[in-house]
Amino acid sequence: MKKIALAFIKLFFGYFVCAIGIVMTINANLGLAPWDVFHQGLSNLTGITIGKAHILAGISIVVLSSTFGEKVGWGTIFNMLLVGIFIDFLMLNNLIPIFNKFLPSLIMMLLGLLVLGFGCYLYLSVGWGSGPRDGLMIALVKKTSKSVRFIKNIQEIIAVTIGYILGGSVGIGTLLMAILGGYFMQFAFKIAKFDVSQVQHRFVDDDIKFIKDKLANKKSKIQE
Repeated sequence: MKKIALAFIKLFFGYFVCAIGIVMTINANLGLAPWDVFHQGLSNLTGITIGKAHILAGISIVVLSSTFGEKVGWGTIFNMLLVGIFIDFLMLNNLIPIFNKFLPSLIMMLLGLLVLGFGCYLYLSVGWGSGPRDGLMIALVKKTSKSVRFIKNIQEIIAVTIGYILGGSVGIGTLLMAILGGYFMQFAFKIAKFDVSQVQHRFVDDDIKFIKDKLANKKSKIQE
């Protein structure tokens, strides 16, 4: 139980750190990250907050990934809900400063990417599944046999295009984050000495199977 409790703490703290990084890139005012352009556009269209748009998009993406056969982890579900809630908490309470001058904005945007990288390390290292957007990327890579870079670029181009049409904020920061986001994440992983390829994820269906097996064993013992 102690191990599970510590895993939950690390998982939720990781999501909160991710939210801090995302809000830092938003408040840098240099243009949003590709997926956040889509979230802001969805927010403009529906009148909901960016955090709620993040949740709504996450739910839709998880459903789509599931149709492609990608397994869902408990971490995927918690990610889908909590990151958006934490984003709203930070933004609605003005807990992250907003910058309007280029140099401070650039520094905060880059720091935001690094913070986001550490947040991803924290939740991914628990091994309870990736986030909805990464899950979709993995599902499409498996389905199409295309490279991760190709699928990631296509995803982000579609997200930016739809978001921009819906009024999402696009700027030099959008281009920089699309190019540098992966490098900053890899740098954060390197500092944390984290090899994402070594993580063995546990999925929801693994736990369902475990519970079914336990119940079946218990039933057979009773019958004996």
